[in-house]
Amino acid sequence: MEVSFSKEIESLRLGAGDTFHGEGILAITKGLLQSGVAYIGGYQGAPVSHLLDVMVQAKDYMDELGVHVEACSNEASAAAMLGASIHYPLRGAVTWKSIVGTNVAADALSNLSSPGVMGGALIVVGEDYGEGASVIQERTHAYALKSSMCLLDPRPDLGMMVRMVEEGFRLSETSNMPCLLELRIRACHVRGSFQAKDNVKPAVSTRQLMENPSAFDYMKLAHPPVTFRHEKLKGEQRIPAARKYIVEQGLNELFPGRHEDLGIIVQGGLYNALIRSLQQLGLADAFGETDVPILCLNVAWPIVPEQVADFCAAKRAVLVVEEGQPEYIEQEIATLLRRRDIQTRLHGKDLLPAAGEYSVEVLSTGLTQFAASYLPGPATEEARRWLTGNTDRRAAAAAALSKPLPNRPPGFCIGCPERPVFSALKLMQQDIGKVHVAADIGCHAFGTFEPFSQGHSILGYGMSLASRAGVSPMMQKRTLAIMGDGGFWHNGLLTGVQSALFNGDDAVLLIFKNGYTSATGTQEIISTPDDSARDDAEDKSSSIVHTNQTIEATLKGLGVQWMRTVHTYEVEQMRATLTDAFTTDFHGLKVVIAEGECQLERQRRIKPWIASLLKKGERVVRVKYGVDEDVCNGDHACIRLSGCPTLTIKDNPDPLKVDPVATVIDGCVGCGLCGANAHAATLCPSFYRAEVVQNPKWHERLVNSFRSAVVRALQPA
Repeated sequence: MEVSFSKEIESLRLGAGDTFHGEGILAITKGLLQSGVAYIGGYQGAPVSHLLDVMVQAKDYMDELGVHVEACSNEASAAAMLGASIHYPLRGAVTWKSIVGTNVAADALSNLSSPGVMGGALIVVGEDYGEGASVIQERTHAYALKSSMCLLDPRPDLGMMVRMVEEGFRLSETSNMPCLLELRIRACHVRGSFQAKDNVKPAVSTRQLMENPSAFDYMKLAHPPVTFRHEKLKGEQRIPAARKYIVEQGLNELFPGRHEDLGIIVQGGLYNALIRSLQQLGLADAFGETDVPILCLNVAWPIVPEQVADFCAAKRAVLVVEEGQPEYIEQEIATLLRRRDIQTRLHGKDLLPAAGEYSVEVLSTGLTQFAASYLPGPATEEARRWLTGNTDRRAAAAAALSKPLPNRPPGFCIGCPERPVFSALKLMQQDIGKVHVAADIGCHAFGTFEPFSQGHSILGYGMSLASRAGVSPMMQKRTLAIMGDGGFWHNGLLTGVQSALFNGDDAVLLIFKNGYTSATGTQEIISTPDDSARDDAEDKSSSIVHTNQTIEATLKGLGVQWMRTVHTYEVEQMRATLTDAFTTDFHGLKVVIAEGECQLERQRRIKPWIASLLKKGERVVRVKYGVDEDVCNGDHACIRLSGCPTLTIKDNPDPLKVDPVATVIDGCVGCGLCGANAHAATLCPSFYRAEVVQNPKWHERLVNSFRSAVVRALQPA
């Protein structure tokens, strides 16, 4: 089962007079319902996963409102949903992780932006930029510029974020342009409150159906020759209408300050960090009142030239705080000031880093230089002392360590079904030699880290098989592409499998079939085992095997002739199957499906079940693996082949031996990988399998007492 959002769903029902408390992304979700959204779609991904997850689990309430919710197979299909707003007064919202998701959706977004929209179209993107990001470091801003979509970047305050959702729909309808709403990780997870409003049932919905489609209008198609007219409409009507609405509704905020001859223009999402940095210089108080006037761009594009010019005029200098590169906002401001012959000094990337997250410390460094030039005095000195103190503390911490701390990259969960496959892959290459491995986005990307270090490229979600197409013809050995079931349905089926079959490629595809889109939060997919399959399992503590054949049936229907399904924890069998795939005389695509349920989902399923059995006093058996310290020789080959966090080392209890011994610590889920590796690799026989019995039967207690007595009798005095 998925993570439950029952509490969050209840907060969606709040109405006028109620106060909403929670995270930013959930506030956005509530704002959509307050805006009368008619349909919602998207593809899950941090930091906006909760939006779609909550909406999907709130299906009953969405049905009450008449709101259609669809979990899309990828971002392109989500963006295409917004086509409903081209002809009809339907407000639609879709969401995904950016920039990778926006890349996938780019085709649909271009064809949506060209004809424009009648109903408000809002795209909520998780702007995954900065040190905590998990994707390539690019910005959504470029898509707003090239496709003429309004870009909202709300100040991280729940009230403002919700307001920008509501205004985003109106701005979209006023300008006929789709609106992007970008939310950084900190904005999605910022906590606060706002005064809720009643949710609005859409006028046209799943409960209020349209009788007839709209009349045919060729101007609504993104197709020549009308696309040339669309381009003119963007500059002549849509962008001017958006700028007019931005000014009239005060979407950008002006914060006055006593140093009126200076100013700061900041993206809305960076406002909180900017205020904190100003506090370090003594230029803002604890309540956010600033001494330097700030123009906060809650709408990062289009910029209103008159608004910016009025702010900059008569000022000695203005600092543009824009995260990432290129500096789109700074360049546009520089151009419009030059055209108006406004001689205000403009600073930005000359004082702030060209790339990287603008943390408080980074901003303070740039602000200190800005203040030193225009506001020399005690404030600058205090900021320098604070920055120097941070540097000194880091240096002191480094000096206290005997050597630098080792890197701690992310890794597979304890008992993850994908770890044994990489163990088998490592063993296989000991036999046949190194192979080219095309990696992919997903949990299996952790296989690129030690101790496996497998993967030559990551080109996109589900793109691994396609990414090896240029390498395969140049290799003596076959190449291996690794793909998860989430990536398979997202993109891999068409871009990889279909293409390889069409071209007759001789390659090996390894699909991890864990039953969920695990990399984005273990959401269910078309190949997820249903509840009856889970309930019918012989033992709820065992992994699900062969309960959903959708992937296999799809591959057979597409024409795959060589296919094997192997349980992931069977290391020796997996090793033999992979070896067979690389050495068989069959020429064509060979698919190995590694099936094993996501361990997180397995634990979520069995822990409540085990707890209920213990509460009733029923017998429960838990499998645990361990290492015989007397047998372990300290070679640690088992660790180099596994990487499991619960398989580690400890001091050797034998004073005559200096090498530490392997040990299995608490947290082991009994997946059996350590023992399977020892068998498959012919390692030392130090591993043992034990069964921990809770609430044993009376005869088991009696047998255990007898065994204990015998052991004590045999022990030396």
